[in-house]
Amino acid sequence: MALKLPIYMDYHATTPVDPRVLDAMLPYFSGHFGNAASRSHPFGWEAEKAVDDARAQIAALMNADPREIIFTSGATESDNLAIKGVAEMYREKGDHIITSQIEHKAVLDTCKRLENDGFRVTYLPVDDTGMVRPESVAEAIDDKTILCSIMLANNEIGTINPVEEIGKICRSRGVLFHSDAVQGFGKIPFNVQTMSVDLASVTAHKIYGPKGVGALYVRRKSPRVRLQSQMDGGGHERGMRSGTLNVPGIVGFGKACEVAGLDMASEAERLIGFRERMRSEIQGKLEAVSLNGHPTRRLPGNLNLSFAYVEGESLLMGMKDIALSSGSACTSASLEPSYVLKALGVGDDMAHSSIRYGLGRFTTAEEVEFAIDLTIRTVERLREMSPLYELAREGVDLKTVQWEPH
Repeated sequence: MALKLPIYMDYHATTPVDPRVLDAMLPYFSGHFGNAASRSHPFGWEAEKAVDDARAQIAALMNADPREIIFTSGATESDNLAIKGVAEMYREKGDHIITSQIEHKAVLDTCKRLENDGFRVTYLPVDDTGMVRPESVAEAIDDKTILCSIMLANNEIGTINPVEEIGKICRSRGVLFHSDAVQGFGKIPFNVQTMSVDLASVTAHKIYGPKGVGALYVRRKSPRVRLQSQMDGGGHERGMRSGTLNVPGIVGFGKACEVAGLDMASEAERLIGFRERMRSEIQGKLEAVSLNGHPTRRLPGNLNLSFAYVEGESLLMGMKDIALSSGSACTSASLEPSYVLKALGVGDDMAHSSIRYGLGRFTTAEEVEFAIDLTIRTVERLREMSPLYELAREGVDLKTVQWEPH
């Protein structure tokens, strides 16, 4: 079968809706259109049952009680509700929050907002693989610490954090533990009980569900977590998040979790095979290619590579037939290297030359082979035009070169 171009390899950004998920959702757009809060007639009862069923499906994938699942508009809202909700509810107990330097912006920007409101935030460093050391969490906790927020897995480099060890430390010290589980949920095992997680943010569109629907796990007992709501009006979702529920989206989220639970092990094995083939082929045929993130403790479909002597944006332009992501973020004035890669100690030049390959459920072996071949050819072509690469091949240490100013 001929390859259909362009190829999608940006599964960390979003995923296509699985046909099984779409089939589950479709009836709730028209025939079963009731409001789940309408408790006086069958249309509402039907919608409420569909929401309850989805709540149970989502809870099952993280070993939670369905009553602990609070629906939101997505992961960003879930992160905001968890962190601001705890900070405001427990302010009399303490004013200190712990997080890491490589969290998603939805966590980092929320913490910065709380700093403006007088809270103290500790941003923990990570090691050179992007992992948070549990000991650093223990050292950062003081008598005013109320919350620790550490992601399950990083969206750029795929590194999986030692969440269970961190959770146990927080539990033993009486600190609530929130995990932004968005990238790992549905791809790797996640158990809020064994990992001592008190709050967890998840979203549908990263696991082949629809956009615009997410959830926040909020522990009901041992300890019972209380939140200050951020959205008022109507008292939906146990008073934590008011607003008419997105029933079709919630049904899709539930089905996506059910499918993920059934397919997780086989899907992970297949994607690890694809990922390792890409890594070994590319690093075997090109010199000066480094892996970013942990070599083994990483998401099955994540491969983040830096190509020395090549600009990441040029590499992306040269590989227009593949949808990828680079390690630079466009800002208004300049092209900044990824803050995640910089936190790992990656230099600006290598951070600018990084590419994230995101493999997923619908990635094929043919697409992987195409991506390997196109990457190698594009890097070789760009390096042929690079004076830096020519100097390096001649044995010149580029760090010692004194460049003349323009």
